[in-house]
Amino acid sequence: MALSEIDRNLLERCLQKKPRAWEDFVDRFMGLVVHVVSHTAQARGIVLSGDDRADLCGEVFLNLIREDFAILRHFRAQSSLATYLTVVSRRIVVKSLLRKKSLVSLGEAVEKVADTSDAPEQRISNQEEIVRLLGELRDNEAMIVRMYHLEGMSYQEISAAVGVSENSIGPILSRARSKMRKADFDHTTP
Repeated sequence: MALSEIDRNLLERCLQKKPRAWEDFVDRFMGLVVHVVSHTAQARGIVLSGDDRADLCGEVFLNLIREDFAILRHFRAQSSLATYLTVVSRRIVVKSLLRKKSLVSLGEAVEKVADTSDAPEQRISNQEEIVRLLGELRDNEAMIVRMYHLEGMSYQEISAAVGVSENSIGPILSRARSKMRKADFDHTTP
């Protein structure tokens, strides 16, 4: 389906930053984005709260306006605007869910050794345990784990900061997680 005249006009108004253009854009496509967020999470077996859904929708729209509407400027009108936004929204949501899943996975591991409800002495001991687990890694592995899981940096950002190919970040993280799990198991097994 080709780009409709209504969507073409709306897109042009947004890119020209006309008054109320962005509000009209959001009004027109909010339902689509909410549907994409819900469907994407459901397809991955993730149950979203209302706040999670709203956060993900906000993240999609934030990405759309980022860098002076760069995503909208890349639209080539070879499909309907709704189709393009569906694909773009899905990619943003998947990336966000994967990032949150990684943070939750590490968070669960960290939570296991660092429960914030513990007494201050126990928290200090737990922090030492986290440092010990990270100490089981080579310096670059520990730095990449910190950047990805604790600072929430993307593979691209880590690649630029560390000088390692972006395609190497995933395997490095995977090996590091395995080493940390093994170190934790070896430490807790009598």
